[in-house]
Amino acid sequence: LSLWKGGVKDNDKMEILGSTFDDSVFSEVRDRVCVSLSSYSAKLCEPEWFCDSAALDTEDSLETQKVYKFRGDLAVRQGNYQKALEAYSSCLQWIADNNLTIRRDVVEGMARCCTRLGQRDRALELSKDASNTCHLTSLLLLKVSIYEQFGAVGSKMSSLQQLCSLLPFNPWHWFSLGQMCLQLLDRNRTTGSQEDREGHQEETAELKYSHCLAASYRLLLRILRQQQSSFVLQRSERVLQMTEEALQQLNPRQETLQALTEVMSEDLIPEKMREDYQDGESLTSVSLHSFRQRWWNKILLTGVLQSTQIIMVSTTLLTELWMEIIQHVLTL
Repeated sequence: LSLWKGGVKDNDKMEILGSTFDDSVFSEVRDRVCVSLSSYSAKLCEPEWFCDSAALDTEDSLETQKVYKFRGDLAVRQGNYQKALEAYSSCLQWIADNNLTIRRDVVEGMARCCTRLGQRDRALELSKDASNTCHLTSLLLLKVSIYEQFGAVGSKMSSLQQLCSLLPFNPWHWFSLGQMCLQLLDRNRTTGSQEDREGHQEETAELKYSHCLAASYRLLLRILRQQQSSFVLQRSERVLQMTEEALQQLNPRQETLQALTEVMSEDLIPEKMREDYQDGESLTSVSLHSFRQRWWNKILLTGVLQSTQIIMVSTTLLTELWMEIIQHVLTL
């Protein structure tokens, strides 16, 4: 108020306070001419009108596209995936080349139908069509569901790691990766009666999974504690409780957790946590190599793995074992 009473004498202070005005605010308002809309007749449609054979009696390609799209969506809802796949395939022929949104939606629907029908190769082939970050995120999530459906553990982890590289500030991708590591850790523990050589490999794998899980969960904790939105609060609290229980189950050393937290939190810059920076990196840098260089190799360089009494396991061996799990690399 004092600045206003004394007049605008200090432009620098006004700019700092964000009180400056754009010249367009004081310009004259343009005269807007009201144009009356032409009359039109609303189209009345009966429920499931697109199922009638007469719905295709039209020369409008857009209407034909809608009919096939609606038929496919209804068939998916009814669980008839073969019928949905046929409808989506017909719809794809009527979509304009510049209508990327509808095309991506239809192709993704076809991939999900192929997944349900057990056509893994075709589902993966359809999921390769990605043109930007949002599309790639959606298709990586689609790959996760495909691999999960067919039990491809290594390929599923590959896609989860690429999601973390693409959107490192999304805590739910990290949580899914952590849950994946925990499942692998539990599975390794159930196969106990093995020879000493196999037992050593199992111990090494358990070491890998434990550190990856702990690092993922520590990063998740740091991110969730910065969220203030009430609509995610309940879910966040539940996930935080699950992560704390998982860390207690792993029982890692405090210095190990400290080192992992420092490595994983290097990218947690408050300015980058804003929504403006949620598009991730360029598509060319999203790869398993990026994930490994960005976090896993940094963890190895901290030397925390030497405190686990498995001194004979070198960095090279750990990296090779890690890559054995991740056998499928997404071709961008």
